[in-house]
Amino acid sequence: MSERRNLDLNALRQALEQERHDLLATSAVAANGRRPVELDQQSVGRLSRMDAMQLQAMAQAVDSRRQGRLQRIEGALQRLDDGDYGDCADCGEDIPAKRLAIDPTIALCVTCAV
Repeated sequence: MSERRNLDLNALRQALEQERHDLLATSAVAANGRRPVELDQQSVGRLSRMDAMQLQAMAQAVDSRRQGRLQRIEGALQRLDDGDYGDCADCGEDIPAKRLAIDPTIALCVTCAV
């Protein structure tokens, strides 16, 4: 519990909410790149279509990572709301403040994460 006294939970909440807002905005802007690639042989050649499909796959992979980060942020915000923030989700021990400073969405202590 002493580790959590070193954390400014209000500042942490604001940072997490800002990151969530930024990720959602980025996802909305990037939605065009994840659309299905249309098959139109007359306006797009085979190689151009392959390039477009590769770009689409990369955009989908980036969005998948973005969605994973959003889920971790939502989990951290929920733990803040529940009063469980800073407790390991597996063993219940305190997660060191330095570990939370590196990534505030961490839900496991070092021992349980291994």
